[in-house]
Amino acid sequence: MKNNKGALFALASIPLIMTLGNSMLLPILPQISQELGISAFQVSMIITVYGLIAIVMIPIAGYLSDRFGRKIVILPSLILAAVGGSVCIAAAWLMDGVSAYWVILGGRFLQGIGAAGAFPIVLPFVGDLFKDEEEVSKGLGIIETSNTFGKVLSPILGAFLGTLLWYAPFIAIPILCLISFLLVLLLVKKPKKEEQAQLKNLRQFLSGIKDILREKGRWLYAIFAIGGICMFVTFGVLFYLSETLESKYNLHGASKGFVLAIPLALLCLASYGGGKIIGQNKTLMKWLGFGGMVLLTSAMIITGFHKGIYFMVGFLSLSGIGIGVALPCMDALITEGIEKENRGTITSLYSSMRFIGVALGPPVVSLLMIRGHWVLFGTMAAVGLVGGLLTLFAVTPNKQEKGETPVRITR
Repeated sequence: MKNNKGALFALASIPLIMTLGNSMLLPILPQISQELGISAFQVSMIITVYGLIAIVMIPIAGYLSDRFGRKIVILPSLILAAVGGSVCIAAAWLMDGVSAYWVILGGRFLQGIGAAGAFPIVLPFVGDLFKDEEEVSKGLGIIETSNTFGKVLSPILGAFLGTLLWYAPFIAIPILCLISFLLVLLLVKKPKKEEQAQLKNLRQFLSGIKDILREKGRWLYAIFAIGGICMFVTFGVLFYLSETLESKYNLHGASKGFVLAIPLALLCLASYGGGKIIGQNKTLMKWLGFGGMVLLTSAMIITGFHKGIYFMVGFLSLSGIGIGVALPCMDALITEGIEKENRGTITSLYSSMRFIGVALGPPVVSLLMIRGHWVLFGTMAAVGLVGGLLTLFAVTPNKQEKGETPVRITR
């Protein structure tokens, strides 16, 4: 258990660092735009290209981790993310203007591939490390908390580093990746069962995944959608709050970062608490997840009726608590409901849906903001309601438990 706690600490560093590596850039995008002389759309691509390539590569990384082992995929991915960050540093330091911009995009492309092979593999790895389902749930809660803590730190740390040097956040990325690489290398051991796993060719593997989706597709697709909805609302609301704080309340830099961190900090605490509470009780996971989605939907409806900053931050914080409660429940249900040999690919599909939510949130909200405050939050409430209904009617842990063992496909 002690060794596993050390491994959990090392694995928890990955979502923290991957989140910082992307979200730290958000508060300094206007500064990057000014330094390089590029448009707002061009600078937004520095974030978008990272997410788009990750969405494509995550399922591939999941398959490779199922076939060859989690650690074998994670370690090179962390190095690749560090290399991508180094390319960005070199471009910012040695080049100017549009030329530097295109090289930075190339570096971010590499970082996105590295992120795809690192963070999504952490979820099934936690499932592999612990035999007891209660320990798995607690471990996943810590991973989700680490991920959210990275979001809390990002606006504050990114804004602070930007005051020192406009490309300082790029410098931090390789350093953080190398720290995580060393932690995983030294503290994480391959589970014995993984070493004995039979390798399957791609055709057999895809056939097995198809069988899993046919048998368990209803609740799996529901959890995929709920994860995407949670990330869509989180990043969409953060984008709206960031724009509002700057344009309406004249808050910039670290001051704005601290306000943005409030709902994220509560999301972080709720993730930690949720992971502690659920244990191995799958029915509790369902109902806590449903409660989280109800809280999210209610907060969005109420926020739609009031534009005051204190009121808005307060109820957006409540929505953060709802998301923080729901996500560890979904993580645990999907991780514990799939056999280890296929867990990497299934959880990677789930991670891809979450990345899609991250990518869609800001642009969709930017379009809805033009339509008005109530239209924006009414839409968010409707999306949250869909997530709540999916949790209530499509997530069926009792049916999962009837067979006692997760689906295992053999050929």
